[in-house]
Amino acid sequence: MKTRITVLGAGFGGLELCTLLSDALGEQVAITLIDQCDAFVFGYSKLDVMFGRTTLDAVRLPYRHFTKPGVRLLRETVTAIDPLTKRVITDAGQHDADILVIALGADYDFAATPGLVDVDEFYSVAGAARLHHVLPGFERGHVVVGVCGAPYKCPPAPSECVLMLHDMLTTRGVREQCEITLVLPLPSPVPPSPETSKALLAAFAERGIRFMPNRRVTAVSAAQRVAMLDDGSELPFDLFLGVPKHRAPQVVEAAGLAEDGWVPVNPRTLQTKFTDVYAVGDIANTGTPKAGVFAEGEAKAVATALIARLRGDGEGRLYDGAGTCYIEFGGGRIGRVDVDFFSGPKPTGTYHEPDVALREDKVRFGASRIARWFGGSPGRSSR
Repeated sequence: MKTRITVLGAGFGGLELCTLLSDALGEQVAITLIDQCDAFVFGYSKLDVMFGRTTLDAVRLPYRHFTKPGVRLLRETVTAIDPLTKRVITDAGQHDADILVIALGADYDFAATPGLVDVDEFYSVAGAARLHHVLPGFERGHVVVGVCGAPYKCPPAPSECVLMLHDMLTTRGVREQCEITLVLPLPSPVPPSPETSKALLAAFAERGIRFMPNRRVTAVSAAQRVAMLDDGSELPFDLFLGVPKHRAPQVVEAAGLAEDGWVPVNPRTLQTKFTDVYAVGDIANTGTPKAGVFAEGEAKAVATALIARLRGDGEGRLYDGAGTCYIEFGGGRIGRVDVDFFSGPKPTGTYHEPDVALREDKVRFGASRIARWFGGSPGRSSR
């Protein structure tokens, strides 16, 4: 009888895991990949859509193009998980597994920040697409980009947002009539890399962008156009662009998998406290950032362990906690930071200065994943 592997979530982690297992084992295993959406969108593409660099249709990658031997991809919504029996209930039926991998990502907890539903956010695909139509009409006033809690996906994204917003307003000739403020619940834009943070702070200063570190937005009043911060102060705005607080999906919490908001795992093997149940990606508490490249690295570690086990050959590779992030600095330039969380006594980051040439690196990064997962041309990108 084939080993049954159920993977919940077709993001970076789920797609990479299923691809690796299929490449190595093919029809020898029965893999079920479940996601409630009909398409995949790279996280960084949301900013591109928001600022009019591309369209939502151009960056959507339909799951119907993900076809791998031994894998069936189902569009279903997970309604219950039993980690003891590894049984998953969806809105379409029941799935029993020998090995269960949870890669459902992080949900946005709008209710945690009163008033947030009445203003704009740019972290969801729908929110970014809506702002694509809102931003062109903004010509004067104070824009506040506010983060409502940490940890959150892609730590540099709010910094990218304010720099790209500066470019957009400058191009339209209205920057002098606008203020931009970034509120961040972190001591610096990219804490693991002081060099990267220093470069971003210099970019903010050069562009007249106000940076408020170690502050969190606790409430928003759309009527009064005021954001309340965790130090009791208030910040007036004309346009608020929010990053909602993140949390594990409720179905994961109801299953008893989450502690303090996230799923605890062995950070090197991604195993949970339940036998043959793994968690990868944003949902897992590994000590590394919530970003696609880290979910991909975690998936590789789980895949090598499962492949070795099913083949009865050696052991898998441990998750190394390393990854590369590309950062939009504006003006067509992109910086890069290579971060390593596990090799030394503390996380480190190697900074690469912004350059137009690094844009091609970022494009190749996306195109290679599209080709690998969806069979598209390696030359295709989200831009």
